[in-house]
Amino acid sequence: MDTVIEVLKWIGIVLAAGFVGYFGRYLAMQIIDRMQKRKAQTHPTPEPAGETPVPTEVQIEQTRMKVEKKKAKAEAKRAKKGERG
Repeated sequence: MDTVIEVLKWIGIVLAAGFVGYFGRYLAMQIIDRMQKRKAQTHPTPEPAGETPVPTEVQIEQTRMKVEKKKAKAEAKRAKKGERG
C-alpha cells in the first residue's frame, strides 16, 4: 500500500511540474509578444516627405527601353506559338 501512495505522489509531482512548465512557457510567450508589439508601436517607420521625385531623362529613356523590350519579347513569343499551332 505504501508503494501505491508513493507512485501517486510522483504522478502528482510530474503533472504539477508539467502544468507549471506549460503555463509558464505560455505566459513567457505572451510577455514577449506584448514587448514586441510595444516596441513596434514606439518606433514607427518614417514616412517620406510626400514629394515625388521628378524622373530624369535617363530614367525616362530606360523606362521606354524596358517597354520596347517587353513588346519585342511578347511578339517573339506570339510568333513562336504561331509556328507550333
